[in-house]
Amino acid sequence: MSLPIHPSAEGLLERILDKEMPPLVMGIINTTPDSFFPGSRKQGLEGFRRALEYISQGADILDVGGESSRPGAEYVSVDEELERVIPVIQRIRRESDIPISVDTRKLPVAREAVAAGASCINDISALRDDDQLGPFIAEHNLPVILMHMQGSPGNMQDSPRYHDVTEDVIGFLRSRIDYAQSVDIPCERIILDPGIGFGKSHNHNLQLLKHLDSITQLGYPVLMGHSRKRFIGQILAPPIRNPEDQLEILPVEQRMIGSLGVVADSYKKGARIFRVHDVQETREILRVLSAIDGVED
Repeated sequence: MSLPIHPSAEGLLERILDKEMPPLVMGIINTTPDSFFPGSRKQGLEGFRRALEYISQGADILDVGGESSRPGAEYVSVDEELERVIPVIQRIRRESDIPISVDTRKLPVAREAVAAGASCINDISALRDDDQLGPFIAEHNLPVILMHMQGSPGNMQDSPRYHDVTEDVIGFLRSRIDYAQSVDIPCERIILDPGIGFGKSHNHNLQLLKHLDSITQLGYPVLMGHSRKRFIGQILAPPIRNPEDQLEILPVEQRMIGSLGVVADSYKKGARIFRVHDVQETREILRVLSAIDGVED
């Protein structure tokens, strides 16, 4: 069945692919009760209100998800995921033409989300979990985000191992690009996500960030999904000054500035989309960086 695809899909791709345009800010709408950042859990009407807040702060795209992918998260049924995300997407679409990405790895959810007005598919499994999702994306000519993840959310942090994390992630992404092309998804509709925090140790995340330019040089737009993640809390944890002080990680509520530091570094290495909880602050730092880069010598 042919679906009417929202025109924001084309506008989104044009902006992503135009290297002269500033990078895009993607606001995270978690319609879940168990995402790792409690402040981001916005179900039902609260999800819609968060969307309006992000739009007013200058978000370029919204990413609506109904299944938590935090470490240890359990699989959510199709019916429950649909119940969480579709009303939010419908309500956003009634109020705005902003591009909407649906964060899902399930064809039935993707189909209903696109019918409700979503214009991009963000699949943390990189089209591995549902073999019908790729052909659906190709049929409707949608942009797709392919993310690297070792294992699944339920087990991805159980001692992740790599020969060379950057080369291994690049190899995986190349294989998923090949798969996407094999089901007729055009190259210009593919976005890559190195999967910061997904099946990676603290050092793996830092290695990926250090060598991010190796991934951006593959020639595809790169999305960064690092916002407020654990490795930032580990970097910024205050030093332990007495044996009774057990604080070894900065709480998630205090990781915004660290997240912005990653934005700045990733921008310099060519990242094009930043999936964040802090839209206004990310927009402001990107405006400063873009202004500096835009000055003629």
